[in-house]
Amino acid sequence: MNQLAKPRLLTLVVNERSGGGRAGRMLPKVARRLREQVPTAELHIISSNSWTEAEKLTRAAALEARPGDALLVMGGDGMAHLGLNAAAGTEATLGLIPAGTGNDFARGVGVPRTVDEAVGVIVAGRTRTVDLAHISNDTFPRRYVGAVVSTGYDARVNRSTNHIRLRLGALSYGYIALRELASFSPLHYDMIIDGVRRRQEAMLVAVSNTGIFGGGMRIAPEADPTDGLLDVTVVGPVSRTTLLRLLPSMYSGAFVKHPCVEQFPARSIELAGEGLFVMGDGEELGEVPVRVECVPGVLKVFVA
Repeated sequence: MNQLAKPRLLTLVVNERSGGGRAGRMLPKVARRLREQVPTAELHIISSNSWTEAEKLTRAAALEARPGDALLVMGGDGMAHLGLNAAAGTEATLGLIPAGTGNDFARGVGVPRTVDEAVGVIVAGRTRTVDLAHISNDTFPRRYVGAVVSTGYDARVNRSTNHIRLRLGALSYGYIALRELASFSPLHYDMIIDGVRRRQEAMLVAVSNTGIFGGGMRIAPEADPTDGLLDVTVVGPVSRTTLLRLLPSMYSGAFVKHPCVEQFPARSIELAGEGLFVMGDGEELGEVPVRVECVPGVLKVFVA
């Protein structure tokens, strides 16, 4: 067959264990709908058995994509993270089918929260070109983050949540947030923000592209993934009691009104300090020092 005559290709990589097995249970219905409602495309379904395998599969599919082809990932924030890293800077349009417990990047760019609605978005074919945060440290010289890069109290909560057996999304995050708070104290940050050095103590410094993390916490309510900027949120030194009072209002974004919270845009930021490590899109991404910069318009994604 002539290369130009080949049908549009939809490659669906799925983690069938996501959402306690919900992704696997929904897969036959998703596949049937895509085949019926996008009849001009060829659907290729790949089930991944591990993080390493999923990373290789998504990257291979994106690199082979021609204009009009799509890389679809079905699972939670981990699959979304692999998908955006694979599709960034390629011809592949990323389709997100949220079947995990958090799905923060998906909702941050405008993908509906249910599997049925997300598939409908892919069928409709409307796309949006978005920015990504690019991180660089000793562990990952080149890595994209779609939602939020965390380094302080938020990173500790995120990492601990990843390591508990029972994963309940926002409920797990809230429980761990309370547990970590019992022994937490402010951290010293050494930052370079758009070339200007700044040293201070803080509970956390979060660097956002879409501004949603932790199963729906709005750490940067005004973040816009199309403005070519990162949104930096600094929660200054406060008592544990004050931070405890702020936690519930992070889901609405109202916490930003507290005097201890500072927010500002930046094109790039470098973070260092003792006791800091890096989390991005809910994944462990090595140690500081880390440089985070905005890469404008590097990803095309299906949205509502």
